[in-house]
Amino acid sequence: MAQARGWLRRYLKAFCKGFFVAVPVAVTFLDKVACVARVEGASMQPSLNPGGSPSSDVVLLNHWKVRNFEVQRGDIVSLVSPKNPAQKIIKRVIALEGDIVQTIGHRKRFVRVPRGHMWVEGDHHGHSFDSNSFGPVSLGLLHAHATHILWPPGRWQRLESVLPPERTPVQTEVQ
Repeated sequence: MAQARGWLRRYLKAFCKGFFVAVPVAVTFLDKVACVARVEGASMQPSLNPGGSPSSDVVLLNHWKVRNFEVQRGDIVSLVSPKNPAQKIIKRVIALEGDIVQTIGHRKRFVRVPRGHMWVEGDHHGHSFDSNSFGPVSLGLLHAHATHILWPPGRWQRLESVLPPERTPVQTEVQ
């Protein structure tokens, strides 16, 4: 009986040590390196959640890649919604600071993206709440860069940073 208690005590001690090491490491990894997220809605169709798909896409979000707020035109990014800070949205970067972009339904036909901001849009125009609704977005709202589709298995792929030709900025600032 004493031997069984000694084994149980050693097991609990090892479990606690492992738990108190693993939890902070996992939390730090998910906060600073990468996490996964389910994409809901039609705003990024056909790139994400293509029409007729029975399930939502699940994407890998790379926090590390945007730690210095370095994004490129065409990147698909996750950001804090400028209208609802409790919500994260996923959009494509269309223009960067200094670029002049022709808008789609914005109050101004052309907008110069201010310093420290970016212009983001959903791929499914007309079904997206994006910069055409709320204007340029501060880089400070940037959360992560979507790099891969992880689910469903039939859609496993790397997400390419491609800017649709019709959404190329009218004028770009050399960086």
